[in-house]
Amino acid sequence: MTQTAQTLSTDATTQIAEALNQCVAETAVTTMLAQNFHWNVTGMAFGPLHALFQTIYEDHFTAQDDLAERIRALDAHAEGTLAGMIKRSKVAEVDGVPADQEMIRLMKEAQETLAETIAGAGELAANHGDTLTEDLCIARGQAHEKFAWMLRAHLA
Repeated sequence: MTQTAQTLSTDATTQIAEALNQCVAETAVTTMLAQNFHWNVTGMAFGPLHALFQTIYEDHFTAQDDLAERIRALDAHAEGTLAGMIKRSKVAEVDGVPADQEMIRLMKEAQETLAETIAGAGELAANHGDTLTEDLCIARGQAHEKFAWMLRAHLA
């Protein structure tokens, strides 16, 4: 049975909000990773990579808001601290300035991690009949898989 934010059980809301907070955390860390790479990339592919990293961080900034607003629509708390997001995230920050190919590899891995996390949140939402959250997760997962594909093409 399809559920809305108001008709989900408390247990379902808690589980879905927790999964979405994981998505927000990983998206936030990846946003900063992309911005860091955008600022610091060098080399022969500077132009295209500078632009691609900007496209990624701009997309992810909007996505963070969409995910957090869904959490709030579920009447749950959206994690809003950087420390909390970094602690929760499976995507790690990067120290130093890696070479361009390493930046691409790290960003590809971050996109794959995000796609996996968001797919899991979508599946959880579907299991509880929350098609609205599932739909959001499907759209976000598709975006992350597309970014991963674009990054893999740079490594070929």
